Amino acid sequence: MSVRHRSVAEKRRYFRELHQQGCFVMPNPWDLGSARYLESLGFKALATTSSGFAWSQGRADGDVSRESTLGHLETLAAATTLPVNADFQSGFGRDAAEVAESVALAVDTGIAGLSIEDSSGDPRKPLFDIATASQRIRGAKHAIDRAGGDVLLVGRAEGYLVGQTDLADTIARLKAYAAAGADCLYAPGICGRAEISAIVAAVAPKPVNVLIGSANSMTIQGLAMLGVRRISVGGALARCAWGAVMRAATVLAEQGKFDGFATAAAGADLDALFGAGPG
Repeated sequence: MSVRHRSVAEKRRYFRELHQQGCFVMPNPWDLGSARYLESLGFKALATTSSGFAWSQGRADGDVSRESTLGHLETLAAATTLPVNADFQSGFGRDAAEVAESVALAVDTGIAGLSIEDSSGDPRKPLFDIATASQRIRGAKHAIDRAGGDVLLVGRAEGYLVGQTDLADTIARLKAYAAAGADCLYAPGICGRAEISAIVAAVAPKPVNVLIGSANSMTIQGLAMLGVRRISVGGALARCAWGAVMRAATVLAEQGKFDGFATAAAGADLDALFGAGPG
């Protein structure tokens, strides 16, 4: 089978195989071009980034509609031969039924996996309680099962991103989401070795995703040794791109200089990369 003709079913099967052993990096493109470039580097899977996509649309993270998100998922899933995991935020629904409806639509886009957060969007109570959050995971799982059951479901505990840095509560949530049907567990914001090891041990044998969104001393090899199965970078690559544009444009606007173009990619290299088109 040529990977240039990998079907949706084959992508999903391959994605599940990646979670069975070892450790892989799943970088996060934000548009069609970045997805194809990352594929060209030899990564085994990709993941969307809600923040990166939102910024590309001139919006803040979390301020993109379900319809736009679904269109984005379909575009990226079709743009690459790699399996794509969807950052599906809180599932675009308050209760299990609404989440299930949204997840069913997401499955139809051709993605290989998707994550559901336990964030509520309410600053007064930023997380759903464990029981409600678990019901929402069950709703997502039921939708996936009805569609054939081959999309991988990720349960996300968002406590560390909203200032609730209680490791015991995070672990309790992740274990509850595993029991509710999540295939992989994820607590963004946790980057300490001891905390990562505790989470890996607590939810074993379920695989764990770790987010590395800023420069630090962690390495892929080091995370693999902790038992981490997959690594994502969230909006970090999009922020790197924005950082380069902002620096170059600021120098141009404020100093009238073109110094920021010194590190720009060559147009010929980009044409060569994209000239072949999608597989």
